[in-house]
Amino acid sequence: MSEQLKFIVEQLNREPFKKSFNLITFDSLEPMQLLQTLNDVLAEIDSKQAIDIREEMPEQTAKRMFTLLGLLKYRPPGGFSDTSSFRQGLVMGSKPVIHPILHWLLQRVPELKKRAYLARFLVKLDVPGEFLTDDVISETYHQYEELVEGFKTYHKECEQLRNSGFSTAEIRRDIAAMEEEKDQLIKRVERLRKRVRRHLLLILEHRLILMCNFVHKVESVSNHQRMLELARQLRVEKEREESLAHQKQEQKNQLFQAEQRLQRCQIQLKDLRQAAADAKPESLVKRLEEEIKFNSYMVSDKLPKELERMRRKVHYLQKVASEPAMGHAELAELEDKQIKQISQMNQVMEKKVVRSDPMEDNLTLYRQQASIITRKKEAKAEELQEAREELAGVTRELSAKSNQVRGQGGVEIIRVDEFKRYVAKMRGKNITYKKKRQEIAELKAEFGILQRTEEILRQRHISEQQQLQTLEAQRGISGFSETQEELERVSAIKSELDELKGRTLDDMSEMVKKLNSAIAEKKSALSPLIKELRPLRQQCQELAEEYEGKKAQYDTCAAGLESNRSKLEQEVRTLREETAQEENRYHYINCMREVIEIQMQRAADEMKVYVSSDPQTRKKSIREQYMKNIAEQESLGKKLRDQQKQVKESHGPNMRQVRMWKDLEQLLECKKQCYLRAQSQASVGQVIQDSGEDRLVL
Repeated sequence: MSEQLKFIVEQLNREPFKKSFNLITFDSLEPMQLLQTLNDVLAEIDSKQAIDIREEMPEQTAKRMFTLLGLLKYRPPGGFSDTSSFRQGLVMGSKPVIHPILHWLLQRVPELKKRAYLARFLVKLDVPGEFLTDDVISETYHQYEELVEGFKTYHKECEQLRNSGFSTAEIRRDIAAMEEEKDQLIKRVERLRKRVRRHLLLILEHRLILMCNFVHKVESVSNHQRMLELARQLRVEKEREESLAHQKQEQKNQLFQAEQRLQRCQIQLKDLRQAAADAKPESLVKRLEEEIKFNSYMVSDKLPKELERMRRKVHYLQKVASEPAMGHAELAELEDKQIKQISQMNQVMEKKVVRSDPMEDNLTLYRQQASIITRKKEAKAEELQEAREELAGVTRELSAKSNQVRGQGGVEIIRVDEFKRYVAKMRGKNITYKKKRQEIAELKAEFGILQRTEEILRQRHISEQQQLQTLEAQRGISGFSETQEELERVSAIKSELDELKGRTLDDMSEMVKKLNSAIAEKKSALSPLIKELRPLRQQCQELAEEYEGKKAQYDTCAAGLESNRSKLEQEVRTLREETAQEENRYHYINCMREVIEIQMQRAADEMKVYVSSDPQTRKKSIREQYMKNIAEQESLGKKLRDQQKQVKESHGPNMRQVRMWKDLEQLLECKKQCYLRAQSQASVGQVIQDSGEDRLVL
């Protein structure tokens, strides 16, 4: 017990309670203070419990705490097997009740916080069955149950993600670094795109100029059609070359993807080999023993019980199906028997509880615990079986999806370990990026220093130039240095221009020679093709005229067929609607005929039962049942009228008696006030009563 109190005091002195208790002060707490401490612990678990118990009725406090402890699945110790005694101890703030609760709560605060959080969403509302007959309420309750199931699914997924080992902070940092790198790359791409655009515009302008010159020269040639055809063939070949290059690039990409898949397969094979090498015989034997235990439990215990239960259920259903149909009277009689048997069972259980001794109570508790453990074992076995089936289904689906993706030639989905390696790789790249960025910062700093040095040197140069100009002015040759620099610059520019003109003239003369030779070759090659093209052009014009005539005939014929088809479709649609209406009418008439036949059969059965000479058979008729119900209702109405008459007769005397009791209450209240006044006057003096007179003596 002292260890328990010590643990409670240590936990209450820590965060988030900070109570500053010791063993003596905690043990000397009043019941109300002890209940407030328990309420503070419950408020830490569930924020809705943050209430001052002095502002709440004791019964409400006990009910609230009792409900929350039930949700948290708290079991009282063995000394409080009766719920009423435990509730009474909780209301009174008894230490033997409160201390075990505090010890149990403070041992598992995080777990109980999670359980209280889940209880807010998973504890279903208790809706009476008569309210669920309403369609709106039933639909709303069904939606509520679906939302509860969805919350369960999302909570499981959230827990799986939390336990998967991924750090969201690291992933966020990696994503932020990647986004920053992406922005920088986008800016670089934009700058390169602008440069390339300007360069392409210059190249296009130059090519347009050359093409205009070429077209002008070609048009002046007689066989320019042949040259144009050859140019078209050249363009087609270039496009084909581009498509082949594109196909080559695609094949390179496919080869790269295949190499990546091969690397992943090699890594998986290496992991599997390492796992097989690291596996110990003891772990394998232990795993096999667990599987054998589970399978033996399923075969020897669970499956036979389920099979026996299903057999009993089938036997019971066959028995019910083989018995004749029961009437309302028989069902009412069976219900009465069931109610009597339930009441008898309750009486026997109460007598057994009264007569039971402590030893049997302890055994009952152990039996309950054993049954609870058995049920938990069965539930866990079912969950394990469902998890295995789900794992097998997911494995099959994964293999099917992988085969499908592999068949379509797509990229396989990476696994968790591959994603971890990818994240590690990106972290390495991030480190490299940070180093490069630091180097860039250092280069920028160095660039600033060099820029400053350049500015200082420029200022020195300017000062030296000024000194030189003053010296030239003193010697009478001002402007000599500038003139000399200008002459050197002009001579350098002139030499560059002369060299450029010489190269340009040579290039132009050589280009003219090449163009003339190319034009002559193309002209000689295009002349036979032009001769062949002339009759083909005439044939093409004739075929175009014939095509236009045939097309006009086809359009007129198609328009006529389309109008006929629309008319036939309209007729078919109307006939189908009429057929559907007639079918509906036929089914309705058949249903009405069956209903009338059933009603006629019921009337014939009723007439047969009513005419029968057997009184037992006549009692089963609907007429007799209605007559019996009418007689019962009449007798009930007669009893209620008698009760009403008695109430009316006794109403006046009862009201007089109520008034008399009220007068008596007022008289007693008046005497009480007089007595209190006499007590207050006794403190000042002495009241003497003599012959019906009251005298105050000071």
